[in-house]
Amino acid sequence: MPLSSVRYGLTIGELARLFNEEYEIGAELHVVAMEGWQRSFYWEDTGLPWVPPSPNMPSPETAVIYPGTCFFEGTNVSEGRGTAKPFEQFGAPFIDGARLADVLNSRALPGVGFRPVFFQPTAGKYAGETCEGVQVHVLDRAAFEPVGVGFEALAVVRRLYPREFAWRVPAGGIHNFDRLAGTDQSRRALDAGAEVSELLAVWAEACQAFDAIRHRYLAYS
Repeated sequence: MPLSSVRYGLTIGELARLFNEEYEIGAELHVVAMEGWQRSFYWEDTGLPWVPPSPNMPSPETAVIYPGTCFFEGTNVSEGRGTAKPFEQFGAPFIDGARLADVLNSRALPGVGFRPVFFQPTAGKYAGETCEGVQVHVLDRAAFEPVGVGFEALAVVRRLYPREFAWRVPAGGIHNFDRLAGTDQSRRALDAGAEVSELLAVWAEACQAFDAIRHRYLAYS
């Protein structure tokens, strides 16, 4: 089992300790403990300025949403790269944004709402073309489940646009989505018409197994 999850809930030092022990790397690892940090913190709670780790991660809000919308990187739907709000919006020239927003909002997913948008990427998929889609608005971070939202959005787009939607397969032959999800099982399940709840149940089992390992390396309350 890969010793990680999409949202692993560890500091970089805790994660380093986990990898060093569980993968038996044997590195001489020294982790400098932080002062004043709490596990319940979001970035804004630290009082520190946000330094984008990537041009496509411009804000803490992007980081909150990314674990779900990143899955669109494995499809022919734009994940918003080349716009001012990468990963906070997604769409394509073949999508009706108002219709997509209506369907997603009808799901009443916890802690999130969707607004129809138009955008024109300057780079990446559909550069220079007008795309319709939705912007993701997190209304309650504690209730928001990005991976579940990402799967739900994928399933809806795939169902609404079965002829236009496609998975991206690079020259190497491995689906980009499979690399992001860590397995081909989720993609195959979506192709077979599985309910998102079924996919999430499988993921929940793996997360529980990882969490049992993760707890051994928590250094902060």
